[in-house]
This record gives sequence, structure tokens and C-alpha cells, in this order.
Amino acid sequence: MHTLTQLQTGQLSGITRLKLSCGLTEFPQEIFDLADSLEILDLSGNLLDTLPADLNRLTRLRVLFCSDNRFVELPECLGRCSALTMVGFKANRIERVTGAALPPLLRWLILTDNCISQLPEELGRRPHLQKLMLAGNRLRQLPQSLAQCHRLELLRVSANQLAELPSWLLEMPSLSWLAYAGNPLEAEANAQALHVATPIDWSQLSLQQSLGEGASGVIHQALWQTPGQAGRDVAVKLYKGQMTSDGSPLHEMHACITAGKHPNLIEVLGQVNGHPEHQEGLVMALIGPDYRNLAGLPSLESCTRDVYPDELRLRADVAVRIAQGIARVAGHLHRRGLTHGDLYGHNILCNDQGDCLLGDFGAASFHAPVDDRQTRALQRIEVRAFGILLGELLARIEPASSIEDLSRLKDLEARCCQPDVLARPGFDEIEGLLH
Repeated sequence: MHTLTQLQTGQLSGITRLKLSCGLTEFPQEIFDLADSLEILDLSGNLLDTLPADLNRLTRLRVLFCSDNRFVELPECLGRCSALTMVGFKANRIERVTGAALPPLLRWLILTDNCISQLPEELGRRPHLQKLMLAGNRLRQLPQSLAQCHRLELLRVSANQLAELPSWLLEMPSLSWLAYAGNPLEAEANAQALHVATPIDWSQLSLQQSLGEGASGVIHQALWQTPGQAGRDVAVKLYKGQMTSDGSPLHEMHACITAGKHPNLIEVLGQVNGHPEHQEGLVMALIGPDYRNLAGLPSLESCTRDVYPDELRLRADVAVRIAQGIARVAGHLHRRGLTHGDLYGHNILCNDQGDCLLGDFGAASFHAPVDDRQTRALQRIEVRAFGILLGELLARIEPASSIEDLSRLKDLEARCCQPDVLARPGFDEIEGLLH
């Protein structure tokens, strides 16, 4: 975090990244003094409602964040920024988005938690578009021109007012991570899948240290003490209740419960009951310290791809064991009318033997439990995400590993990622091939 004083006194000359969050009501003109170097500008958490018309003077600007401000329209000056590829205006008051506001090299657009009811057809004329985050708006339809965005891989449209998913969306060749929970189109399938977890009284839980915090909530280690029984160490996730980039945290909780029991899922023991501040929460099995995240979150540069440690190498049997576990649990979810929506290495916990657990249901969505064209397409979109994961695992197998079926696994990766959505295998077939 930088200060306005540092900017105004010239102390930041030559920097490539600038972050200012200090109650700004106007765009500081001194930012233009950084035009020769500034690539990433973060003005989130201020009181801004406009940007200067000549923002394109920042000729090297690639990334702009203006979340948590007071914009009511996406500024059209963005469209004149020739190097701008990532735009983030989450949690503003945006109602209007015009084609003129979309930069020509747009790759990643975040408009989560606004008041947008319509998007311009020009959005589909941005051929580099790869990641589009629109959860928590008022959209009743998507621009048909999006069908031309053949590079689009991640789409978040949860918590809008969509009555159906357009057929062209289910045919997009690169789409891999799709979230649409909380729309009217999902309501019927959601109701059919309704499950209730065992209530666990808040008075029986003693929170201990925090284990981590995500967009949807905070996870604590806790002691669960039921009358007349020995205490049990558990994990308690308390949901924040705010809109995240994936959708509503309460939808996440419902999906987590509906997922049920499976060896490759973190077991849900019950639902928090009687929290003094009426906070929703789940009580889950505590995972041992030998489990770790397989990968890190995507970066600004990688966009839709996880970041793995440079030094990570896997034995062939460990890589295959991870792939088998994830294929099994993904198939289990699909049979329960649920797509995970975020099938990524950063949502997988694994140990050195390849035992793995799939977590984070923030992007999960329900579909009708019938075998029709739409259901198969929704499931095969997730198969492409698995294919990408399989390729990432294969790329990290130790050179000395001996595996006769490596070519078969690469063929499976190619089949999972092929552009013809319905020609991809389902997880039942994938499970059989991996065994």
C-alpha cells in the first residue's frame, strides 16, 4: 500500500505497481507522472465515481482495479487504453456498460456485485477475453456475441436473473469453469437437490486458532464437545454472507451439504445452529497437517491457470492417484446433480501418497438430474477443467518415473480438452480409463 504523500512528493517515480486506498474522491493527477512505468494500478476502496477522460496517457497500464468505489457506469475512457487487459470494478453501483468502455485487448473483466441488467454486444468482439466475472448483478440474458469468444474459459454468472442458459454457451470450445447458481434457471434443480445437515449447537463448539480465510468465510479449528462424550477436534467454517466473485456463500454451503459423503471430499459433520449473531456455518472433519494445496491461485499473468511451485515434481503413481481421486469425486457430484465449477489444483488438498480431497464449493451449481443434452454439456464443460488439471499433473511427473501408460494419459487429456463439448468423455468413462 502506498500513500498519497509518497505520490505527491515524487517518491514513487519509476514504479510499475501503485495501490492507493485513502478515501480518494478524485483521481490524483500525479499518477500521470508515472506514465512511463506504471503497469498495475489499484484504486480499490476509495470514493471515486469518475476517471479522467485522458486515462490513456498511461500508455503502459495493463491492469486496473477500482473495486469498492461509487461508479455508476463503467468509464468509457477504459476503451481508449490500448495496453489494458484486466479491468476490475467489483462492488460498485454500476448500472451501465457501453461497448466504448471495453478496451481492445480485454482479457479479464470483473464486474461482480453491481446493478447491471444488460451488457453490450461489443463484449463478444474482444477476442482475447478469457475470464468474465458477472456474479451478483441483474442480468436476464447474455449478449449472443459472446459465442465468438472462443478463448473464454471461466464465466461467473451466479446470482443474476437468467431464466435459461443459451445453447451457444454450452457449445463454447474453451469454457471450463462455469458458475450459474442463484438464477431462476437453477431454482427447480436446486429445490430437488435440497439436503439438510445435522444441526450442531453453537454452545457445543469452542473456536480455537484460525486455519484460513477465503472470499466466502473463515475456517477455525474448534473443539466439538457433545454431552457425555469426549471432545473432538473439528474445523468450523463461518460464512460471511457477502457476494463473492463466484456467487453467494449460502449457495456454497447448500452445495457443500448436497455433495454428501465421499472419500475424496472433506466430510461435513453438521450445520451450525444457534450462532449468537445468526451467522451460518458448517462443522467439518479436521484435515491432518500432511495435506497441502496442490497448487496456488492463478496470477494476473496466468489468468485462468494455477501457479505451481517451480520445484514441484510428482512420482507417476502419485500423479495418477490424484487424477483418479478427482475423477471419482467429480463423477459422484455429477450423479448428484451438481457441478463443482472450480475444478482446480488450488482447490485440491493432497498428501505425499496422492490421497486427495476436493474442496471449495463456492462456484458449484445444480442441474436437473436427467440425462439430456444440456446436462451432458454442463458436465462435459467440467471435464475440460479436469483435462487441464490432468495435463498439469503429467507435466510435473518426475523424469525418472516409469509409466507405460503415459501416452494413454496424454491422449485422455486431449480428449477431455477437445473443442467439441459433447464429444468429450464423461467421468464414468474417465474413471474406467484411469484404472
